[in-house]
Amino acid sequence: MKQILVIHNGEGGETSNYSFMGQALLVRRAGCGGNAERARALIQTNDGQVDAIALEGMPVTLELGGARRPHELGATLPPVAERTPVVDGSGLRAGLERWGVILADRAQPGIFAQKHVLMVPGLNHNGLAQALGRRAADLRYADPIVYFNLPAVPLVGSRGTLDQASGPTLDQLKDAAFDRLQPLPGNPPEPRDASAFAWADVLAGDIGVIRRHAPADLKHKTIVAEWATDEDLADLRERGVNILITMMPALDGRGELGRWSAATIEAIMVALRPDPTAPLSEDTYLDLMANLDWTPAVRYLQPGEAGINRFAFVIHPLSIKFIHNDKRFRWTKALPDGLVESFSARIPPFYLSRITGGVSPTTGQRIEGHLISLGATPRQMMNHGERFTYDKLNQAARIAERKGARIMGLGAFTSVVGDAGITVAHEADIAITSGNSLTVAATLEAAKQAVIKMGATDLTQGKVMIIGATGSIGAVCSRLLAQAIYDVVLVSIEPERLIELKRTIQEETPGATVAIATRADDYLGECDLIVTATSAFGQRIVDITKCKPGTVICDVARPPDISKEEAALRPDVLVIESGEVLIPGDIDFGYDIGLPPKTAYACLAETALLAMEGRFEDYTLGRNITMERVKEIYRLFKKHQFQIAGLRSHDEYVTDEMVAEKRVLADQLRADPALFARVQSESAAKLATIPVSSKGVKAGRNRGALPWVGAVAAAGAAGALLLRRRK
Repeated sequence: MKQILVIHNGEGGETSNYSFMGQALLVRRAGCGGNAERARALIQTNDGQVDAIALEGMPVTLELGGARRPHELGATLPPVAERTPVVDGSGLRAGLERWGVILADRAQPGIFAQKHVLMVPGLNHNGLAQALGRRAADLRYADPIVYFNLPAVPLVGSRGTLDQASGPTLDQLKDAAFDRLQPLPGNPPEPRDASAFAWADVLAGDIGVIRRHAPADLKHKTIVAEWATDEDLADLRERGVNILITMMPALDGRGELGRWSAATIEAIMVALRPDPTAPLSEDTYLDLMANLDWTPAVRYLQPGEAGINRFAFVIHPLSIKFIHNDKRFRWTKALPDGLVESFSARIPPFYLSRITGGVSPTTGQRIEGHLISLGATPRQMMNHGERFTYDKLNQAARIAERKGARIMGLGAFTSVVGDAGITVAHEADIAITSGNSLTVAATLEAAKQAVIKMGATDLTQGKVMIIGATGSIGAVCSRLLAQAIYDVVLVSIEPERLIELKRTIQEETPGATVAIATRADDYLGECDLIVTATSAFGQRIVDITKCKPGTVICDVARPPDISKEEAALRPDVLVIESGEVLIPGDIDFGYDIGLPPKTAYACLAETALLAMEGRFEDYTLGRNITMERVKEIYRLFKKHQFQIAGLRSHDEYVTDEMVAEKRVLADQLRADPALFARVQSESAAKLATIPVSSKGVKAGRNRGALPWVGAVAAAGAAGALLLRRRK
């Protein structure tokens, strides 16, 4: 049995038996109260009696960044022993910390991604700082704060000043008392500046330093430390810490909380060397570490926090009225619309709210979402070009990762711009979906319900038109509808793609009748169902006055293609939005997304559904949505008991009474052609008075550049407002 002595800078001791890497160990702890003379006496007494001695909290050397100094007291301790190796953990700490970060990230993907990390301290934790720095959005050092009580002002503790500050810092600490370098928990004589701790998502370093100098409120923080005790866990839990990760292997078993310091683990490794004469070098330690079957312990300390799958979803204002209606921006009503809309597009993405309460009745899997908003309207996205929106979405992806999300959905026009998510998915580290697969499935389900409500008894005998048929949603809708209805009209401004789509449908669905057109007008009077899914602006997508009595129009576009004023011209026609979805659980979006409570857009619901299923992968991207993906997402929809919400038309639920009135009117018009002709003539005259538009954008509207002087004035006010919001 190998025997290890651990000399720590506290008081008291204990002896325990363990099995580590298949070897029996006797580990004895003895306190020296931070007194070097007592430590020397313990070393002398046990020299030759034990296989290795660990100095816990008594470093032999000090390292920070690229600087290295011997500690004036610590360096005198190892030479006291003539036969037994004496180590302080520095031989393997950096390697185990770097490896531990990799293993923890594999066990909990994204746990460090885009986080704000504060090293508490960075002293003797170069490996941890390097590994976390590769994954974090920003990393700072609390060493000036904890050791010198400096304020957390810009540049103090930054990575940019580390090279200049590390040497002088170690010069000041090389003769410091052990209990100053690695203090035990307790209240410091003078409180430290708490702002750096508030900034951080992750506090990494020594558990004693963190407990002593961090503020009492550590809600939602992640702590990364070498080791921790049950007392540490209780304190961190009371202070609101969400996650504790210990970087050193546990002697009690794989996955258990690491309760032993790097010095102890190094001493054990030294004792377990197959060749006792092997040098205590990096190569020797690496060879020993390669035999470890180990994963850092990741403990969720708050009830209900473990096992939640997280997602994010990007929204944006559909028109200028959405900006004016937001209570934070109501003051913008006093400014010209063009100024406000143009400036809003330039603001960075910002965090809106947390989506809570989602849970699968089938598997019990809980989900949590995060809403992130861009400031650009669809028109501004089109005006600025694809790269502008890609960059904003990449910024949003980094916010999503910082919140712990592993998949991000693209809402409204963000899924239309450019290549429909492909570039963003390639450039971002988080999984991306446009949500269009479930949008298609929900649209078809809503359309089916609507035509049945309007009196259809045999869908195969009807005729359907898809406007925007060559788009990402329109194309797969066309193919699936052709399999159900057999008589389809495909409308698009891309003739060559219409031909290709027609041939695809005829190959997939022999016997289907497929007509193609670049304008909808000639076929409107023949169709029972019209699905419109365009990205067009400033034009009339559907002349509703030409529709046959009782037509159902399913408007998939966001913003919608058909205005409320246009729909009102034909009260016999049912215009519905694409299928909205009810996510299972007590859903709270934390923000008004423009739908009734607990109701989500299908694209948002797809993102939530993929998180619930644990499918953190790029799912629906580009303009070629596959029918296989649509069918698969619908199976998951059924599996987790998502539901189609009630049919809606221009923000109003479609009631049975409303449908009954439309059916009566439609029957009257079908029975009386003269009456129908008069209704068409009158509605056409009224339509002529309504400005031609779609997506809320009028034809020929000025898209001039933002006046530079006005932009500066607006920027100051809105920027300050957003900063207050994001704190």
